[in-house]
Amino acid sequence: MAEMTDRAEDIGRRAQNSDWLDWSIRAGLVAYGIVHLLIGWLALQLAFGDRSENASNTGAMQELARQPYGEVLVWAIAIGMFLLVIWRILEALFGHLEKEEGGERLRARAVSAAKAVIYAAVGIAALNVVIGSKSSKGGSSWTKTVMDWPAGQWIIAAVGLAVIAYGANHVFRGFTEKFAKHLDAEGKSGHSGKAYLLFGKIGYIGKGVAIAIVGSLILYGGLTHDASKSGSLDQALQKLLTYPYGQVLLVAVAAGIICYGLFCFARARHLSKR
Repeated sequence: MAEMTDRAEDIGRRAQNSDWLDWSIRAGLVAYGIVHLLIGWLALQLAFGDRSENASNTGAMQELARQPYGEVLVWAIAIGMFLLVIWRILEALFGHLEKEEGGERLRARAVSAAKAVIYAAVGIAALNVVIGSKSSKGGSSWTKTVMDWPAGQWIIAAVGLAVIAYGANHVFRGFTEKFAKHLDAEGKSGHSGKAYLLFGKIGYIGKGVAIAIVGSLILYGGLTHDASKSGSLDQALQKLLTYPYGQVLLVAVAAGIICYGLFCFARARHLSKR
């Protein structure tokens, strides 16, 4: 058994260090960056009064699909996302060997698995657009389903807390610049390096705020036993408009999401696989 485990880890390590995976990750990061640029643009339109578009992963794909050769680009984004899923699955199964065995390595692998789920969700959203699937209205479908389970509202509330924590972690990484480890040495040096780090700081903070608002809406939906109150990203951004200076806040968050997209491009160019 130990020999089989060692052999599997060796295969996984060689796959992670291969050229094909390196280029796959770079392509996937470019695709992920494009998605964030589109979401940020739709959020800006929302801030200035255009409520006709959905500022979410699905809305961004739908907007892109309407452009010339848009469906081809959406297919490319879907492929890019699933390439990132492969990377994160390999990490979850065989990666983070630099971490100490035990809790630290298990936590790092769990984070990789969670990121694989996030990338898969974006990829599925892209596929749904190009194959014509329709998203549900009046609350996300998963919350409606889970709400009928035993203790469903508490499961939803727990998910909301986890999403809030994930958003808060993004904000923390933005302020502390922990995201800088994703760039190689060249990507952190000179004037371009300063720009990349600025994009990352603004991007992580802006995206983290948006994620935390989504989590708060999910939490509220669980606590009130009302699935329709559980929010998508689009609902979270619209919620910002109800706050004092909401338009300014929404523009700031939209700028952050756009900066996150630009940081994805920088990361694709100066990739450090951490």
